[in-house]
Amino acid sequence: MSSRIFNPSMSRRTLVAGLVGLSAAGVLAGCSNDDSSSSAGSSSGSASGATFKIGGIGPTTGAAAIYGNAVKNGAQIAVDEINAEGGDIQFELNFQDDENDAERSVNAYNNLKDWGMQILMGTVTTTPCVAVSSETNADNMFQITPSGSSTDVIGGQPDADGNISTPRKENVFQMCFTDPNQGAASAQYISEQALGTKIAIIYNNSDTYSTGIYNSFKAEAEADGLEIVSETTFTDDSATDFSVQLNDAKNAGADLVFLPIYYTPISLILTQANQMGYAPKWFGVDGMDGLLTVEGFDTSLAEGCMLLTPFVATAEDEATQDFVAKFEEVASETPNQFAADAYDCIYALKSALEQAGVTPDTDYSDICDALVEVFTSGDFSFTGLTTAGEAATWSDTGEISKQPMGMVIQDGVYMPLDA
Repeated sequence: MSSRIFNPSMSRRTLVAGLVGLSAAGVLAGCSNDDSSSSAGSSSGSASGATFKIGGIGPTTGAAAIYGNAVKNGAQIAVDEINAEGGDIQFELNFQDDENDAERSVNAYNNLKDWGMQILMGTVTTTPCVAVSSETNADNMFQITPSGSSTDVIGGQPDADGNISTPRKENVFQMCFTDPNQGAASAQYISEQALGTKIAIIYNNSDTYSTGIYNSFKAEAEADGLEIVSETTFTDDSATDFSVQLNDAKNAGADLVFLPIYYTPISLILTQANQMGYAPKWFGVDGMDGLLTVEGFDTSLAEGCMLLTPFVATAEDEATQDFVAKFEEVASETPNQFAADAYDCIYALKSALEQAGVTPDTDYSDICDALVEVFTSGDFSFTGLTTAGEAATWSDTGEISKQPMGMVIQDGVYMPLDA
């Protein structure tokens, strides 16, 4: 652990105040519901009590509510544990519903600033997270997302042609794998385990999350010698009938279908594939987590579905089982990886705040600079529920380095996928 104590006089806000005033003031004013509370560096971001005020944003209603509620509950469990310890670090969590909508997410962010938020844990889903991360970057508000996996969330990443279109958002960090990492890791896993010889891909080309994973999967699959025989797409507006996509995969002889999409369309794909007598192997990413909870879905169709995930609730280690028991008591359901990532976010923040040496009466922008220094210091690491028993670290890009695990649905639960 580093012994450095943050020096507020050298904050990034101080260094770039003139640039912010010239180039960002108009943007900030246009994005806020309250001009008096939206300015970067405002003292309104300091806590009035002895707790750090953490905001959270995600869908707690609507089609993606399973993700938002999982994050909300997972984070609250961590907050309650930490507060019960009675140490120097105490938290207050205010979690806002955005219904998986970018505009509502930005509005929720502004509401949380009015409340006095000092750190943002969120947002949960990718498109809202891209929008909100632009706001937090302009305000110099520290943000760590449990599940906003697009590289657009953190910025500074090259596109397929190697061009960097958006600057790095230095204040934004991820607890989840980035989309390219998910896609590349999935292709590598499929290749190494010889899970399929002819691969089909069905992805949502109207969704940043899905297209990002698709692009990296395709590039890695080609490098690993996987044969992609079918590539078909859909949009949010057409995610009800997958007969064209499934027939294309079936006619091409695909024996494995890669699904870099969320669990609701996956449930429809599995149902419709079963109706047409098509039974390939199915491989997904973290968006598949939640498949077993879809109302009206025949979960027997999910048997054998595989995915990469950083967390499995059936793991036998004491920390996981303690968390699972507490989550089931609070939510009456088994936690998914989104809940575990949120839990880890809170504990990573606690560790980083302890190392930074800041106190709850510190301005949010100074807290941001202190946390950025810790997370990118090279000597900060974190071991949690989603790090497979190893210490995770963050690069100066905001990406986390940790190992995914292969999982398969067996007898209605997620189990480790044997090598």
